[in-house]
Amino acid sequence: MASNRPGAAAPDLLLVPPILAAWLSVFRPCFTAPVWNRILVLVAGAVLAPGKRTVTQALRVMGMADDSGFRRYHEVLSRARWASEHASEGARAVARRLLLYIIDRLLPNGEIVIGIDDSIERRWGARIKARGIYRDPVRSSKGHFVKTSGLRWLSLMVAVPIPWAGRTWALPFLTILAPSARWSETYGKRHKTLTQWARQAILQTKRWLPDRRLIFVADAGFAALDLLAAVRRHVCVVTRLRLDASLFRPPPKRRKGQRGRPPLKGRALPKLRARLTSKKTVWTSVVVSQWYNAQQRQLLIATGTALWYHAGIPPVPIRWVLVRDPSGEHEPSAFLSTDLGATPAMILGWFVSRWRVETTFQEVRAHLGVETQRQWSDLAILRTTPALLGLYSLITVWADSLVRDTASALCPNAAAWYRKHEPTFSDAIAAVRRVLWAPPNLSMSRQPGESVTISANLLNRVLQTLCLAA
Repeated sequence: MASNRPGAAAPDLLLVPPILAAWLSVFRPCFTAPVWNRILVLVAGAVLAPGKRTVTQALRVMGMADDSGFRRYHEVLSRARWASEHASEGARAVARRLLLYIIDRLLPNGEIVIGIDDSIERRWGARIKARGIYRDPVRSSKGHFVKTSGLRWLSLMVAVPIPWAGRTWALPFLTILAPSARWSETYGKRHKTLTQWARQAILQTKRWLPDRRLIFVADAGFAALDLLAAVRRHVCVVTRLRLDASLFRPPPKRRKGQRGRPPLKGRALPKLRARLTSKKTVWTSVVVSQWYNAQQRQLLIATGTALWYHAGIPPVPIRWVLVRDPSGEHEPSAFLSTDLGATPAMILGWFVSRWRVETTFQEVRAHLGVETQRQWSDLAILRTTPALLGLYSLITVWADSLVRDTASALCPNAAAWYRKHEPTFSDAIAAVRRVLWAPPNLSMSRQPGESVTISANLLNRVLQTLCLAA
């Protein structure tokens, strides 16, 4: 094991465990040599630190509270040049390697389902320039509008089945800051809407994975005709559809000798809301295994193909799926797919996987300290939150490799009063922490006079408490 400061005699906790350096080696080309040594320390500290994920907290847990060179670790995020001259290009290089790393380890074959959604990082402070006022998606409802102040992030997450967890997890690989229109006006920037950022991110992902079939799943906020028209020839998009959307038949074939511009659409089709009560609607019963609350539910569906059209925007061919709950517990809803050959069961299965995106946002706040970092500079803000979201994916991949390499199950943190049958992310990060704390030179002192003998049972209790600390 080598010191992260070559040529210097470092204390034990300044040493980065070799297994972490091996896990992160795929990202080595993205950073210069001095920055890379500090990246290893910061990542180790971010994984091991409980509570806030500030640079200071990461250095403390690594035993560097008295290191006079602490400024260099802050500069990794705030001003240091990574492998690329341009900050955004360096971040994209890391995102690309993270995506390929996830795919190589967890999804080597088959189609790739990617959830896309936005989240508000609640941050305050006059120095945070990109902060805006947005609708709070957590506290708001249909009849109650709540505003919140913070940073708006657009995240793309790969939906990956995790065998030892018994469900699909959403692993972030690309996170983009989407400032408000007021920020763009104040700083003289061309404003991009959330759907414009989404279009750019989707096409970038397709360039990274040109040979794989990609299905992007989003909520109603991304059901925009201009977005679908721009990306439908490259990827499949699945999202919600308004019940009052204007749907049309395909345009009639052009007659020989017919003059004028060719029509863009045919005759108007009934609104989906009208199909709910129409006796002509043909309903089919299907069973969805992971509906609301992860419950198996029998649903009634109707489906068809149409052109979704609005004046000034090219029409988009879609397959629509109308869903009705026979129990009446949930209101009817509609979904669309730009892949006309997809079956309703496939479309609903893809859309259900998107719900894990919300779980990921919740987990990174609870276990990785998103919204607790204290960077104020523009560059540090652009780097820190995407890095913490990416760390969620890395920890999941590392936990999966531990399960595969050791051929042992990852045990959930259960108790007599708490029946927990499948591991969650808290168990995954605990397993990774235990491995990082395990090397003797991290868990023991080399000075005989400082050694204290404790029982194995007490040591395991301390380790378990430490590894599960949020």
